[in-house]
Amino acid sequence: MALQEVTKSFLRRFRPSHRPLNRAWTSQCRHYASAEPSQETQDLEQSEFLDNETVSDKPFDPIAKASKRQRRLPSSRYQFRPPRYARGPLHPHQPPKPSDPASREFIPGPFSLPRLEQTYHSTFAPDLMVMSYMHHPPGFVTPKKGERLRSWVGDNPYFKNRPLRGPRGGDVLRLLRKPITFRNVPKLERVTLHTMVKGAIDDSAYLHVAGMVVQAITNVRVTAHATRKSVVGFGVREGQYLSVTAELSGEDMYHFLSKVVDVVMPKIKDFRGVKGSSGDSSGNLAFGLTGEEVALFPEVEVNYDM
Repeated sequence: MALQEVTKSFLRRFRPSHRPLNRAWTSQCRHYASAEPSQETQDLEQSEFLDNETVSDKPFDPIAKASKRQRRLPSSRYQFRPPRYARGPLHPHQPPKPSDPASREFIPGPFSLPRLEQTYHSTFAPDLMVMSYMHHPPGFVTPKKGERLRSWVGDNPYFKNRPLRGPRGGDVLRLLRKPITFRNVPKLERVTLHTMVKGAIDDSAYLHVAGMVVQAITNVRVTAHATRKSVVGFGVREGQYLSVTAELSGEDMYHFLSKVVDVVMPKIKDFRGVKGSSGDSSGNLAFGLTGEEVALFPEVEVNYDM
């Protein structure tokens, strides 16, 4: 009987408490919730975050507070301008790279990846590389070519230190076609839009309309050109603005060309394509569009009634 009492008392001591858990937590934290500051809090450094009495009702003014610090960066950091011209590799002031935002040649972007550009890198570039590939067997020696410019022959002192002469038959040298490698695969570099407005001879409003149309379809600010000479037969005076030009490159070039190929050209009735004889056999291709065909651009078609 005595043994049973001992067992019950032993189990009663190890029985879990039925009190809620929050009481157990509060009992553990009673020491830290005391109203009187302990030795640990007295050792802390006094600050405005611990002392509630120092909080003022004045509004917080970050500008006035920053001006009181009197901390200013050197003025030269804001007055830096890259040199306009490269003055040689030994000059102390070198222009930054075009990828640097401080460079004068920096162009932000790309902001999108045009579908035409993706098609070029995935399809056109490999095909052009394969079509222009020239295989040379091992041991092949490239034959030497003669000088394109002729030298002066003779012992006459008149020939000494003279520049080389041009080829016979003319002063214009034909373009040299370099072998195509993976470094110089043909690709689009620039698209130029140019229009001459005949109605601007009598009224300059026609030129403003043409400039706004070109700017709408290209997303590029146009440049107006003045005539250099007067033509009495056409009524053109010197210094009169009759044409506008827009230079496209990068994303704007690909977006414009994709609109021309995918939207405008399929809508042209009885369109026979671009002539194969167009261009100068050195990578430049030219073709024109009439006023009715320019109206097929999405930007112009929406506001055509205006």
